[in-house]
Amino acid sequence: MAEEELQMEEGGKKKGKLLIIIIAVVVLIAGGGAAYFFLMGSDEPVTSEEMLEDEFDPDAGAEGEPLSSSTVKTGSALYVGMPRPFVFNVPGSTRDRLVEIKVQLMMRGSDNEEEAKMHIPLIEGALLRTFSTANADDLVTEAGKIAIRESALTEVQKTLVDITGNKVIEEVLFTGFVMQ
Repeated sequence: MAEEELQMEEGGKKKGKLLIIIIAVVVLIAGGGAAYFFLMGSDEPVTSEEMLEDEFDPDAGAEGEPLSSSTVKTGSALYVGMPRPFVFNVPGSTRDRLVEIKVQLMMRGSDNEEEAKMHIPLIEGALLRTFSTANADDLVTEAGKIAIRESALTEVQKTLVDITGNKVIEEVLFTGFVMQ
């Protein structure tokens, strides 16, 4: 009887070891697949305007208006995020609202990226000037959001032209927009 129990325990140990080996192999294969997926991916950001022909024209929109979509630009788009979201109150017809906007700036060329990073406090000031003119009733609509985004682009470009002589920023993007 003792011999039968001993044989059963040895058989159970073999099955347990086999199960552990199978689990380890599955984990290694899954980890290898995940590592391949992350390491073999492209380092280049994918943009919809990657292969455009002409260069960025710093004189386009000289009166401070945003660059039109008909202006053709080259180079891959680079993005610089503002370090913190903009949180502010806006007046409305029925009540004041609290707004939080997360902003990213799009530009082309590493020189423009460095300029933008160097002048982030100046850009933040220009964005705050624009956002302080907002009205809650306008920000509720899509047209109002587009209008404030375009006026933010105009203000940022005008500010950067005064300092650097170049518009630097091609687009102001709202990556987060919350209004309470």
